[in-house]
Amino acid sequence: MTETSYPPGARIEVRDAEWIVRTCAKTAHDGYKITAVGASEFVRDEDAVFFTALEEVSLLRPEETVLEQDETSRFAKSRLFLEAVLRRTPLPQTEKGLALADRFLLDPLPYQQRPAELALKGLRPRILIADVVGLGKTLEIGLILAELIKRGRGERILVVTPQQVLEQFQHELWTRFAIPLIRLDSVGVERIQRDIPAGRNPFTYYKRIIVSIDTLKNAGKYGQHLEKLHWDAVVIDESHNLMGEKTDRNKLAKLLARQTDALLLASATPHNGNSESFAELIRMLDPAAIADDSKYSAGDIDHLYIRRTKISPEVRDQMGGKWPDRGPSIPVRCTAGAAEEKVFEELTQVWLAGEQRTGGPVVSAKNRLFPYTLLKAFLSSPKALAKTVANRLKNATEAREIDALKSLQHLTAQIDEPAKLTALIGELRAIDLKKNRVVVFSESVETVKWLADVLPERLGLKQDAVDMMLGNGMTDQQQQDVIERFGLAESPVRLLVTTDVTSEGVNLHRQCHHMIHFDVPWSLIRIEQRNGRIDRYGQEHQPQFKALILTSGVEGAKDDRTVAEKLLEKEATAHCTLGTAEAVTGEYRAEREERRLIQDLLEGKTVEESIEDRPIDDFLADLLGSVGAEPANPDPLKADVPRLFDTSETFVKEAITTLGLLKDLEDDGELMAFTPPPDLVHRLSALPADYLRTHDVRKRMKVTFDRALAQRKLNEARRTKTMWPEIAYLSDLHPLVDWITDKVLVRLGRQKAPVITAKVDEPTFLIQGIYSNALGQPTVVEWMAVTGEGVLQDPMTEILAEAEVGPPMTNTGRPIDLQPLQARLPQAVAVAREHLEARRAEYDAVVVAPLDSYRGHLDTWQQLTLDGVHVSQRTRKERSVQDTVERQKRLLDSMQTTGEPLLRVLAVLVPQDV
Repeated sequence: MTETSYPPGARIEVRDAEWIVRTCAKTAHDGYKITAVGASEFVRDEDAVFFTALEEVSLLRPEETVLEQDETSRFAKSRLFLEAVLRRTPLPQTEKGLALADRFLLDPLPYQQRPAELALKGLRPRILIADVVGLGKTLEIGLILAELIKRGRGERILVVTPQQVLEQFQHELWTRFAIPLIRLDSVGVERIQRDIPAGRNPFTYYKRIIVSIDTLKNAGKYGQHLEKLHWDAVVIDESHNLMGEKTDRNKLAKLLARQTDALLLASATPHNGNSESFAELIRMLDPAAIADDSKYSAGDIDHLYIRRTKISPEVRDQMGGKWPDRGPSIPVRCTAGAAEEKVFEELTQVWLAGEQRTGGPVVSAKNRLFPYTLLKAFLSSPKALAKTVANRLKNATEAREIDALKSLQHLTAQIDEPAKLTALIGELRAIDLKKNRVVVFSESVETVKWLADVLPERLGLKQDAVDMMLGNGMTDQQQQDVIERFGLAESPVRLLVTTDVTSEGVNLHRQCHHMIHFDVPWSLIRIEQRNGRIDRYGQEHQPQFKALILTSGVEGAKDDRTVAEKLLEKEATAHCTLGTAEAVTGEYRAEREERRLIQDLLEGKTVEESIEDRPIDDFLADLLGSVGAEPANPDPLKADVPRLFDTSETFVKEAITTLGLLKDLEDDGELMAFTPPPDLVHRLSALPADYLRTHDVRKRMKVTFDRALAQRKLNEARRTKTMWPEIAYLSDLHPLVDWITDKVLVRLGRQKAPVITAKVDEPTFLIQGIYSNALGQPTVVEWMAVTGEGVLQDPMTEILAEAEVGPPMTNTGRPIDLQPLQARLPQAVAVAREHLEARRAEYDAVVVAPLDSYRGHLDTWQQLTLDGVHVSQRTRKERSVQDTVERQKRLLDSMQTTGEPLLRVLAVLVPQDV
């Protein structure tokens, strides 16, 4: 037979056994790769993978379907079967609406659904989510992944994040969406190496994985595995870290972009100020999106890119009281002590004095920024300055510099009680650490270590009440442990002292709304990132910010009033008026922003002059404004999802009761508790290891459909010694719902269809019709009801509703003569096939229109890209462009409908008096 794809839900025969297709994907050399679950007696519930080039795979002929009378009460078996088929069938390629937006443990906020809406509009779900800090990008990603799973396009998922947010991301996706990810941190890798067979690729053994980018970029360890794998979806968080053609991270990202269907990039700071670098990021999403890297606008890429701020109208309107406006950033001035003033005097007169300095410069011209490194270290703490001086002395060769460093070293050693430490202790006592938690930021590792050492005694706290977070020097597991302890209400930790390693992506707002900048970064971006740790969606209290400002009476001293206090004010103003501080200085990376500011200070400019002199770039202002913030429709488009049961709860509970699936089930109407059967336990191995271990889920499982109960338990978990709630929320994606759906499907006999007495005038054959593309993805799904008059115009679900197929039904058990129905079945199938084939052109028009539109775009892009190329470079450029065009056209070809339609007889409705 002509090879065709095998859509999910199709029944196939392999090795003389019947199987139900879960997923189907085209491979390079082995035909289609089919994952399936056993349906016939000896393979029932067994998982299997088949390759059509290696196995004899046969689609079961719908004409040979055997009809059988359903004798269960209220036709429960038939109704459950029909619902299971509806659930298992992926939404077609043409369905762009959201199917699951309101089915998870989160507030159904339309602004958080917009990225999913944008992703589904495209030919492939490939977008950059660039919402500013705190709007909920993890939740937005979860919604997109859920929609892909519903479409059969999210079976294999890889999430790549910074190491300090691995557990946080894994936790959100499981507790909110019931999407389990296997965590490959240092501990996870060791555990998996014990669990999987020697030599096995962990990326093929588990289908949904979360891993840090620093772990994954190890080409020697993982490169060979990654090059051979294809993913349904790849997520890269904090994707601005990918920029830079020669970095390992950049190479990794480009590899993954080629090896996945869906690509989701997320970053609150997506632009580094260089249009070519940003174009490189966009090309990972669509290699033909931009013709000229130096000339493009937000309008050119708005189908790949979405960015909102807290002041975007839709965001602001939907927040209400869910995210209180933050309090002011309050500078706390600390007058330098006598010993500190001597250091200020030394820095002012020796290192930063300019023309007034005698005896020549302390450092050479190429090291002219170093005095500011000393100044910033001192404004952090004497410990930071001492470390900076000691490090410099190791490599200093000029006598004057060595003498100046030793003098500074001596003066620093005389400081016993830094003014900032005294002020910090006073502020912390005023906040009352018994009632509140506080996070204290410093740029310096030495400052953080020093504060973590001295604060417990000075504040009268136990040692475990003060935690410390560093970047280098702490393993990924240690970092995750620190974040978890700070997020648990019953943890003894009251104070977290941290470097800027936690300023990107880390949630610190669960139990904290106070932040103190022990030293202030000379970057508006970094200040905003720090503040965003507690000023974010889900914060229940007004975020409170303070910054310690060291002041000096030394004439000409550059104390914290010179830079830090002014930047603090600028960031607060930008947050209120623009929603973000990113574009204020004209630089788009914290390091570059600081470097430019120091250079301006060296030239005698003030902070205000430095910011006012920033280059005006309308292009970047366009990109870093709100893109996609004013949606055309007030509510995201909803998908047309056929259902027979009103809710997942009614389906699951009726299936459990009818099929007797859970022998020791305790159900009080809200909470369901039971011992998982062995085949369900096997599926649970893909759940987060910490969750399984904490609650011993394999022995006793507790779940609920009650959103309020699940949220309460999630909140309670944050107040105990674990972040994992003991009661899981049963979303449509939960493994239990998936397991029950499979159980219902395999209970029906081999190639059987039930006969149901219902309120119909004549026998009505319910038939599913599916067209697919070469990738195995459905392009057309039609649910048909066939009578003697042909295919009825009304959808199958409406026919079922009119026939009163539902829980109130009564099954009298009166015998039905199946022979006449069996005889009519081939003709009904023929009518359904003819109907589908007659509408093939109509379906193709819908499928092909966006593909043809993109083909036209490719032709235009090819011409525009080559127009500006110099003759000497044209041949090489032409080859590269042609490769891109051919690759994209092959993709378009694979997305077109191909092969014959798959038909499946689902059931037959017969009049009640037959």
